[in-house]
Amino acid sequence: MKNQLAASRRNFLKSAGLLSTGALTAGSAMISSCSQGQSAAAPAPAGEKVRDRFWIFTNAEGTDDHRIEKYNIRGGSRMSPAESAYWLGISNIQFIRDQNLPAYPNTEEGHTKNSYEQYAISFEPLNRVGWSVIGSGGAGNMDELNYVLDLAKKYPNISSVFLDDFIIDHNAVNSYGVKTGRLALSPEQLTEVKSRMTAVNKNMELWVTLYTDALNPGTPHGYDVNPALPTFIDKFDVVSLWTWRSEEIVDIEKNLAKLEAIAKDKTKIALGIYVWDYPAGKVIPLDLMKHQCELGLKWLKEGRIHNMIFLGNTLFDFGFESVNYIKKFIAEVGDEVLVS
Repeated sequence: MKNQLAASRRNFLKSAGLLSTGALTAGSAMISSCSQGQSAAAPAPAGEKVRDRFWIFTNAEGTDDHRIEKYNIRGGSRMSPAESAYWLGISNIQFIRDQNLPAYPNTEEGHTKNSYEQYAISFEPLNRVGWSVIGSGGAGNMDELNYVLDLAKKYPNISSVFLDDFIIDHNAVNSYGVKTGRLALSPEQLTEVKSRMTAVNKNMELWVTLYTDALNPGTPHGYDVNPALPTFIDKFDVVSLWTWRSEEIVDIEKNLAKLEAIAKDKTKIALGIYVWDYPAGKVIPLDLMKHQCELGLKWLKEGRIHNMIFLGNTLFDFGFESVNYIKKFIAEVGDEVLVS
């Protein structure tokens, strides 16, 4: 019975795209099978499906509970990053450190396995995994890169490094009275990050979060960036574009065009999709969720974006209508083959 159950589960995961190539052959084959290192306009590999371009933005389970409890969403989330991949049928996740979780490996000496490695073990069936060096709220430093690259040497499906909330202190006003954010890492440090990543795996990608506010300085919520975005955006392989307030989702096409105008040829764009409007304290309305998912799919097929990334596991198990729509959307379009 146990063998039959294991075989059935393995066949299901394989058909859903949740078994990494490395789990079936060798780790090096897994990495070579990933769609890494393409230019933004590169054609899709033969047979690549829409779901291969979908990602989940994940955190340690329950880390959003304190943010949503004040809006009467009670009881807490139990869904782990790996469980969210299984539930949605997506084999790619970005794992972002939040509220000091997971704990740093050097704080867990004496543990049989530290928290970083325990999460990495749970991610082994997945195809591609990204791990933050700059986490939620701009927390993090170059020391975190050591932990992530050490893991990547042992777990080859860790294929990217993520810099979340990379533009920090953006409410600070410069000498001209303009709100201007600064970078969590300098351009020189970004070059070092990329060099060290390449030394571990030449195909590793560097991802970053970019809010649409950074594309709209001078607006009520917008801000400038110092140094200017065009001077460092080419340091990143993938720029994930996020709309922080749900009422601004109607502007995503305009904001995508602004990003396209400054992104370099080899910089890929990932469309970030929230399920929760954090400033307003509410679920993204269903009509707006449909709007951004449908546009994202259209742009994915047209080659304007390379990925879509859904946030996140800490909000997926409350029965929200918009989350259920995402699950249905992925089930309906995930197996469509992208045209080469």
